[in-house]
Amino acid sequence: MSEKGFAEHFVEDGSQLVIQNPAILVVDMVNDFCEEGGSMILEGSKEVYGTIAGLIAEGRKCKCPIIYLNDCHRPGKYDQEFDKRLPHCIDGTWGAEVVAPLAPREEDYCIKKRRFSGFFQTDLDLVLRELGVKTVIVTGVVTNICVRSTCHDAFFLGYHVVVPEDCVRATGPREQESTLWDIRTHFGSVTTSGSIIARFRSQT
Repeated sequence: MSEKGFAEHFVEDGSQLVIQNPAILVVDMVNDFCEEGGSMILEGSKEVYGTIAGLIAEGRKCKCPIIYLNDCHRPGKYDQEFDKRLPHCIDGTWGAEVVAPLAPREEDYCIKKRRFSGFFQTDLDLVLRELGVKTVIVTGVVTNICVRSTCHDAFFLGYHVVVPEDCVRATGPREQESTLWDIRTHFGSVTTSGSIIARFRSQT
């Protein structure tokens, strides 16, 4: 009899790619995390600019909503997150702005968040339900922190979660692999931007 670890007791391994009424979520692609001079740079974050931009471009052709979830904190005010992390993404500063190569358009949605999850104490769920969204395609940084937290809450709220692995970056290779494994086996599907784009094109 084969031995299985706890995480391997799944009935669907995340490979069944379901994309129904999707929205693309862009998590924390802001200057403080990605650009030189930012307060808390994630190594490798620029590597996903191209893949996220390509996915967004194809999504726009399908009239897929693009929703930016941006870490943002009040200037000069206490924030519990700063008990764990250095101050960053202060509202009204360059650091809290979306990086120029992924700048949102007027028709996009921009939602500020003060915690890791894009759903916590924001109106993201309300926006998605108003738009009739069933599937959230989650991109951005950091895979093992804000991306993961957003995926968890999306699953808890009944959305189908899809994460293109070439559109997210973690704090390291170990964290990237572990987090994507957890998402694949517990919370949604892990795929590539190419697979999602192919699905978009097949539906137009």
